[in-house]
Parts: sequence; structure tokens; C-alpha cells
Amino acid sequence: MTDRRDASPADDLRAKLDHLTLSRKEGFKRLAEAPRRLRPEPLSRRQIKALDEAARIEYDRDRRRWHANLGPLDTPQMAALHEDLWDIIDSNEQDGDKAKGGIALDAFPGLGKTTAVLAFAKKFHRREISEASEFTDAGFERWPVCRVGLTANTGMRDFNRAILEFYGHPGRFRGTASDFGYRALDCVLSCETKLLIVDDLHFLRWRNRSGIEVSNHFKYIANEFPVTLLMIGVGLKTRGLFNEGEDFEDAVLAQTGRRTTRLGMEPFTIKTEKGRRHWRDMLLAIEQRVVLADKHPGMIADDLSDYLFARSTGHIGSLMTLINRGCQKAVRTGAERLDEDLLSTVKNDAASEEARRELQLAFETGKLTSRPKQKRKAA
Repeated sequence: MTDRRDASPADDLRAKLDHLTLSRKEGFKRLAEAPRRLRPEPLSRRQIKALDEAARIEYDRDRRRWHANLGPLDTPQMAALHEDLWDIIDSNEQDGDKAKGGIALDAFPGLGKTTAVLAFAKKFHRREISEASEFTDAGFERWPVCRVGLTANTGMRDFNRAILEFYGHPGRFRGTASDFGYRALDCVLSCETKLLIVDDLHFLRWRNRSGIEVSNHFKYIANEFPVTLLMIGVGLKTRGLFNEGEDFEDAVLAQTGRRTTRLGMEPFTIKTEKGRRHWRDMLLAIEQRVVLADKHPGMIADDLSDYLFARSTGHIGSLMTLINRGCQKAVRTGAERLDEDLLSTVKNDAASEEARRELQLAFETGKLTSRPKQKRKAA
């Protein structure tokens, strides 16, 4: 909704950085419509050594960016979540007089909640644009998805303003909460938005005035906005979103829960053969994507299976952080492979490091294994 002909140099810089933020429609569009990232060509040590300095710098830069963006991976958890999301969102094609059911993705940190939702949002955006074109019949830009994030101090006015910020509405700077709400509804209707993603819902302080206001506003959105509300957070059940409660405040919060389907994501588990196969399949997928000169079949899926599970405790976010940082070090130092010696010098998130000791002991004593009995062949 901004006119690029009137853009200042600062606006041009902001546009270049839009791919780094999803709080604006331009940033989300770059994410949703970006072509598939091309994997750098795997080269041997001899081939890398034969590159001139400029080509070597470019090759390492391309690998640096590639390893920093290995995901998302089509894990069983993500596939199951996407199936549920398609079921709920497609069933919300009711007429305007019916409130649409909301979704709350409630799971622990490090399980890839936001990554999985954004992967779905990209598919949904592309489907809607493909079926209905980039512009509405009235000539407005079509934005099937709107995504906003919350902070601990988010009130109703801030929430509505965040929606307006996403669309770049010129009236996002001045007005009351009600003014912003009407403008947000106008954006949703004009741009025919169908999915409203609210990330980091756990940052909201539910049991204070702002929390009650925003919860009531969610109900208003369900009634008046023709969108499916998808909320993402940690510990939403314990915060009372799905409970009836006994007092007025609990009842107010529960109104949102009554119309909300709770979905979750679980870490990888190796207690069953099926779980161990899923873990190995994911490691194989990662191994196929890694671009290191001395990579060999089984480098990750066989040699590092137990080690990586202990370091990540089955949380994909922790695992991908470790792989990414390990690959960066392998390229920078010339190691050109991943092994325990190199990865032991790589720091991971505090939660995983705290929990790894007990798992490592279980693997070392043979009480636990991450390897399935029947292995799928490494690439």
C-alpha cells in the first residue's frame, strides 16, 4: 500500500532488508515466492584448491549461506502438522455469518514450530495466488497470509497496529485501538486475507489487562474477520487458554479456547524402532544437503547418530543449529567434514547442553541407541 515512486533512500534500504523480516508483507512475499535455493556444487579438495582466490571466496560464501539455510526438512512432525492445518483451514470456508475455528500450536521451544508454520504459510500463499491471481476483483493486492508477532507489552492497540504495519497501511501511526481495528479489518477484507498467524503468543501476559483485551480481541477477530486465526506459543495450556476456569477472567480467556483447536509438535524419540527410523531418515536428509569436500556416505547418519541425538536431545532446532555451526567451522578451518572432534568444539543452546550428559552416558553404556535395526542406505 506504499507508493515506491515516493520512496526515500531509507525506504530503499528498508526494502532491501525486507527479506529479513516477516512483519511486513514485502518480507513475507520474498519468503513465500523465493525460488528454491540452489545447492553449491560439491567439489573435492583438489578442485577447491584449483580455484583462484576470487572463485574460492565466492564458493565458500555460497556454502556459508547454504549451510545456514538447510531447512526446512520434511519431518514426520511437520507432515502431520501440515495435514491438520489443511484440514482445519480448508474447513473454514464457511459463509460470513459463521465464526471460524482457530488453531493454537502449543509446544516446547526448539521443535521448529515457527519454521513448520512458515513452511505451511508459503504453500498456502502460493496455492491461493495460483487459484485466484495476485489481485482481487476490486484491484487490490491479494495477501492470503498476514503474520504478526507479540511481545510481553502487547495490548489491543499494539496488536491492531502490528496488522496495519504488515500491510503498510498509511494510517498505522495515529489512531485509537478501535480506529486501528477497523483499518485492520479493512485491510483483511480488501486483500482477501484468509490466514492470520500470531507468533510468540506466550509473550503475552494473559492475566493482566492487556492479556484480557487481546483475548477478547481474538474473539472479535473470529466473529468479524473472515480469517483462520493461527496462534503459536509455548505453554499455552498452562496459561489457561484452553481451560474453563472458575472466575470471570478465566471464563473470558476460555472463550478463545472454546473455538480453538490445540495442535502440538513432539521431539524425536528413539524408544521405538519407528522413532529410530524417523531419526535416521532425517539425518540422511541432512547428510545429502551438506556440501563438504570430505563428506562420505554415513558421515552423519551412521558415524554421528548417537552423538547428535545426545547433543540435541531430539529437538530439531538444536540439531540444525549444531549442524549449521559445525559446517561453518568445517569450511572455515579446512576440515571439510563433520566428526565428533570438530563438533565438540561447537557450542549449542544451553538447554541441550544441560540435558546431554545423561543421554551420552546411556549411549556409552549401551543402554540406549539411536540406530534402527534395519538401516536405510546412506547416500
